[in-house]
Amino acid sequence: MRLDMMGRWGGKTGRTNRWHTVASSLVLVASLVAWPAAWAVQPQPPAAAAPLQFRITEGNIENAFFQQGDVAAHLLLNSGAKPRVLVAFPAGNSGAGIWFEPTIAPVRWSLDSVTGQSHTVDGHAWHGIVARATVTGDTLVIKDAVLGSIRVLRDYQLGQGFARQAAATPQIVAKPELAERSVRWQRQRVDGAPGYAIALTADNGRFVREGEHIVLHPDHAGEAVRLHIEASTGETPLTPFTNLLNDKAQPDARSRQALQFLSYREKFLAGSWRFDTYFGRDTLMSLRLLMPVLQPGAVDAGIASVLARLAPDGQVAHEEGIGEFAVLQHLKDLGKPSATPLYDYVMVDDDYMLPPVAAAWLLEDPRGRAGARAFLAGKVDAQRQGDALVRNLLFVAASSEAFARQPVYTNLVSLKPNSQVGQWRDSNEGIGRGRYPYDVNAVWMPAALRAIGQFLDAGLLDDYTTPAQRERLRTAAASAGGWERHASALFTVNLSSERAAQQVSDYAKQIGVADAPALKALGSGALQFPAISLDAQGHPVPVLNSDEGFGLLFGQPDAATLDRDVGTLMRPFPAGLMTDAGMVVANPAYADRDVWSRFGNNAYHGTVIWAWQQAIMAAGLKRQLARTDLPATTRAHLTAAQTELWRGICAAGAMRTSELWSWSYSNGRYRIEPFGAEGAHEDESNAAQLWSTVFLALPPPETASGASSCQ
Repeated sequence: MRLDMMGRWGGKTGRTNRWHTVASSLVLVASLVAWPAAWAVQPQPPAAAAPLQFRITEGNIENAFFQQGDVAAHLLLNSGAKPRVLVAFPAGNSGAGIWFEPTIAPVRWSLDSVTGQSHTVDGHAWHGIVARATVTGDTLVIKDAVLGSIRVLRDYQLGQGFARQAAATPQIVAKPELAERSVRWQRQRVDGAPGYAIALTADNGRFVREGEHIVLHPDHAGEAVRLHIEASTGETPLTPFTNLLNDKAQPDARSRQALQFLSYREKFLAGSWRFDTYFGRDTLMSLRLLMPVLQPGAVDAGIASVLARLAPDGQVAHEEGIGEFAVLQHLKDLGKPSATPLYDYVMVDDDYMLPPVAAAWLLEDPRGRAGARAFLAGKVDAQRQGDALVRNLLFVAASSEAFARQPVYTNLVSLKPNSQVGQWRDSNEGIGRGRYPYDVNAVWMPAALRAIGQFLDAGLLDDYTTPAQRERLRTAAASAGGWERHASALFTVNLSSERAAQQVSDYAKQIGVADAPALKALGSGALQFPAISLDAQGHPVPVLNSDEGFGLLFGQPDAATLDRDVGTLMRPFPAGLMTDAGMVVANPAYADRDVWSRFGNNAYHGTVIWAWQQAIMAAGLKRQLARTDLPATTRAHLTAAQTELWRGICAAGAMRTSELWSWSYSNGRYRIEPFGAEGAHEDESNAAQLWSTVFLALPPPETASGASSCQ
């Protein structure tokens, strides 16, 4: 998604553009003029349950979510100087957006009601929403309306590729249908399938064509304009779960609502509005953390969705290209349209996540273990799911063998050729321009190899492997300890106390924050921590990072390692990762000065806070504290770290379902800033992110008095 600007090919910010050449195909609009007879709205039958409806406000952005039956939609209204109306649909990962020209005075949207609607067009069902809202401002000038794939809307938002795609495939551009009180855009998908529509209708305003633009004027200068917003898609709807959580889930209404909106029997969605479809890593990590509170059918469906999208050689799909995005890519590559899904396999970390996550369910959780054999015998695309899992395990084993034989850095798992991304920090600067990610090699590979051993010991692979395959898998599993030990050593960063203190002091001055608390916590000893990556020459990239949380959740570090690494991470920023706004995911203070600006608090994977990384750390600390083999001093250190981490988590409760957030600093304190909501960052954050709902399975630890640490 953001392979050019941020790394991925179509995923999170980096999820913007891996196939950016196609990513500009969107033009959707809901009708505002009278709908033609073919668009006659059919009343929905009475629903068995009330619709899921909730709202999340972040900075200038009001997000409204609606889900009922075949209708699922996310409406986004952007106030401020860059107004925007956008509707995203999980169906087909499709959407429609209207962008306005920048305004002199800030615009303010106020949302009233949102309802669902279904109608037929030429015999095909379309599903969408109708919203009532008001907007202030004397005039609003429409810049563009874009309808189609969310990946195309994403590209347009980032200023990437839409004009080029529209020139190559003009069918993606919907022409406005203008009336005095309304404007609407509607078009079919480029292959002739049911398409997309969006429309605005004003109660007390007029739409006027002025030159090349359509302008909305209020009937009376200065008054707020009352608008009806309609948007719909003809893409095939998904099937929501009707029984998603068990009674162990936390009673957090907002997280429950966000999870419900993002969860479907066909797949879990990574986040809305920008990633309303399957992402392998997001699915796997969310399942692992939510596993204790999900119903068995939901976990089975999530793992099955990953197995269904494996490459022939067993690699896990990072992101899928579906709907019109797939049609456009096939048209470009093959010269003919096809809606056959396309899958991206550029990421390397999710390949090694699948074995330990599958083992956590099928071998370690009593509910999953009870149905493990039936699950593996179940079919996915005419193939047994056990066969698909074995393909992945054999891929993992094969990619482990070179380093197991000769533990040198060139035999580690690297990013793929010509790719700048490969793990969750999937922006171009995410791992400091390194080639060998720390987490993939020091955590995920050893965890995957151990999981292979677990599956073999349980006998679950016997029906899906030959004796020779089992022997190869057994050899690979036996190398887990050596992999972990030798790989970890290659990533170790060592700094003298004097060098570390000077770096922290200089970096603090550079970014305008206080250094005294950080220097005090740093102490006088030498500093040692795992690098975020190795560069192409095998040198550690000395960026302190949160990926050690993966090791806490999936590994069993010794006491000395726990004391060192957890203590380092929990120091106040910019010595460690902790701020009043939460735990940042990267700290470049110990790197060269030219790295500092690339990891700022405006960078997607810079000194910003990701909810799920805090959850990983919280779950990891909880897991380590459950051990019985640690000395009292180490347990005390872990407990103190847990308290400090949860202080930051609780302080950011208002952002808990968001993808990420940033911070500002004044009067000695770090204050939360929504990422992208004010236009000061390189992308924007999803208001509802799948792996940010995982605190439903992570209750805050109790204090000594028995109260929740978040009270």
